[in-house]
Order: sequence, then C-alpha cells, then structure tokens
Amino acid sequence: MKYFGYLFFILIAFILPKDWNNDSQKDPIAVIAYYVPRWYNNPKQLPLDQLTHIIYSFTKVIDGEMKFSNEGLVVKLQQLVAEKKNHPSLKVMIACGGWGADGFSDMAHTAENRQKFVSSVVQFITKYKLDGLDIDWEYPGIPAANTGARPEDKENFTLLMKELREGLNTLDNKQTLTFASAGWKYYYKNIEIKEVMKYVDYINVMTYDQIIATSTFTGHHTALGWIKSVDLKATPYGKFVDAKNEEMKKNGYSFEPQSAEKIIDYCLENGISPEQIVIGAAFYGRAWKGVPPTNNGLYQTNTGSYIGWSPYMQIRNQFESNSNYQRYWDSIAKAPYLFSAKDSIFISYDDTVSVKLKTEYAIKNNLGGIMFWELGNDTDEKNSLLKAIYDTSKKK
Repeated sequence: MKYFGYLFFILIAFILPKDWNNDSQKDPIAVIAYYVPRWYNNPKQLPLDQLTHIIYSFTKVIDGEMKFSNEGLVVKLQQLVAEKKNHPSLKVMIACGGWGADGFSDMAHTAENRQKFVSSVVQFITKYKLDGLDIDWEYPGIPAANTGARPEDKENFTLLMKELREGLNTLDNKQTLTFASAGWKYYYKNIEIKEVMKYVDYINVMTYDQIIATSTFTGHHTALGWIKSVDLKATPYGKFVDAKNEEMKKNGYSFEPQSAEKIIDYCLENGISPEQIVIGAAFYGRAWKGVPPTNNGLYQTNTGSYIGWSPYMQIRNQFESNSNYQRYWDSIAKAPYLFSAKDSIFISYDDTVSVKLKTEYAIKNNLGGIMFWELGNDTDEKNSLLKAIYDTSKKK
C-alpha cells in the first residue's frame, strides 16, 4: 500500500499541472482579426491558428435588418466557417456597419425597429453557424460621413446592445458580442459606456486613424505612447494643436494629440473593466507628400495625401525595402515612421516592433486583447505583423 501511495502521488504531480493548469492551452489575451474577403483570398490559406476570433466584415443595416449588401460575400463566409473543423477553438463572428454605413440611428430609434433588427441578427447567425456579432456603428449621436444621427442615439445604443445580448442568449451556441469604439474622447460622451459594457464581451477600441489622410500635418496615425502637447513644441503641428486647443476651450472641449495609451487610460478611468478592453493595431499606413526634412518629416506640413491608405504588405515591399526611405522610431509615441528626404514623403504605420509593444501593453495591463484592421493587409512573409502579435501573446 505504501508503494501504491507513493506511485499515486508521483502520478498526481505529473498529471495535475497538465489537466488543471495548462497555461499553454489557454489564450492569455484575445487576438482578434477583422477580415474583409477578397476574390483572391482562400480562407484555407489564412493563418487562423494564430487567432482567437475573426470578424467577417461587413454586413449593413438594410431595410432595418442585418444583411449583406452583396450576396457574393456569402460564399467566402461559408468557406471561413467550414475551416472551424480544423480550428475548433476559433470564433467566427460577423460585423455590421463600418465607416459610412448608415441606418443605425433609424433602426435603433424605436423598440419595434430594434426588435426587427435583433430578429434578423439571430436568424443570420443561426443560418451561417456563427459565434458572435460586432457592431460597428460610426457613430452614435455623431453624423460622421453624413450618416443619420440624433441625440437619442445615446440611450438607444444602450437599448440596442441590451436587446442584442438578450437575442443572442436565446441561441444554443454561446455568442460573443462586441462593438467598435472610437479612439478619441468625444465619442464616449455620446454613449452610456458603463451601461453598454454590461451587455458586451469586448469593446474594440479603434486606436488608429488618429491622424487622417486629409490632415495638413504629418503625425502618427496609430501611436501607442502617450503624446503630450509639450512633445510637439516648436513643430508646425504643435502650433496648430495649441491654437486649436485654445479655440475649443471656449466651448468646454480640448484638442490634444491622440494615442492608444491615452484613450485606454480614459476608458479605465470611466469604469470599463480592463479585461473587456481590446487595443487596436493598424495593418495599413498613411502617407503624405511635399513634406520638408525638418525633424525627419515628423509633425511637419504637407501638400496632400500621397497614399490615402497603404496595406502593410505594400509598405513592406515598396517602402521599407527602398533605400530612399529611412525608418525612424519615435520613443515617445512608441511608433515607427518612414521618411524619404529625396521624395519628401512621410509614412505612418504599425510594424512588427510596434504591434509587439501593443501586445505587451495589453498583457501587462490585463486587457482583454488586441485586434487589428485588417487581416488581408498583412504580408504573406513569415515575419508578418500577425506573427509578431501571436508570438508575443503566447509568451509567459
């Protein structure tokens, strides 16, 4: 019996860590990809083993229901869902909305309209055997891209998310509910953030497009590090920020440089649980032309957009490898940029170093995860942006 007991405890010592606490089988953070299907993409070839969630983008609000604007998108979705047999832990979700997508304000305005939409969502998810929904309403209460908006959107957004959760909870398969949020403070004044977070799994914070293509100044469009006005001192952009800030103060607002750390800290201050916050990375860059060489092009004037947006694969192939372009690292913004003094072109983007830092930031601060827009923009090379995120997410 003593010998048997000894063997028993030896077996327990080896078995329990594997069965009870095998961290290698758990995901420290969620790795979430937005994915826009293209005719040349085969879902079988996507690096699905490096993701926890993939969000197929987009459906729209059409006649008050969630539908594809192009039925050709159905085939790729079905192919993606079929890949779950090879990746059983992967969550395949559907996104509704996107930049310039209208119909949300009207849909959410009445209980009858919301019920119609929620019913269509439940039917859609059931039909295509999906694992969740991402609402990308840009933005409640704000008529961005000339979309409809009304003050009541603030309360109606809460009601919509509550009723979506109730609808999704009627399904046998546990559903993930998320929404995409802006990376600037004013957005959060137009939603009841504490109430909304009661019904969702994650808030996907779009910590990119912090400077847009039409900006008359260069800067970081997806900075991680907290940039302060003093960091812009004596630059053309800094002077603009100071003047704009003084102007907006008259109406009780402020204008300040944006960053991921800044908006996530703001979300935490406003009561969002860290494990529900997902930081954003950009698998694309923005470029400006006519940029003077001062400060290696950073925070300078420009004569217009050179490329409105450029997928990372293009940046890797055409610019990072081009001897006319020098890569610089901004230790304050914790972000890279490329500048060609010869061509007077400045490019802001995420690279493997910056997405690694964002992933480490998410882990260190106990965030729910990291997401990115969008998977199809990544390089096919082995040292891709996603691989940098995945490898970092698995480190102990």
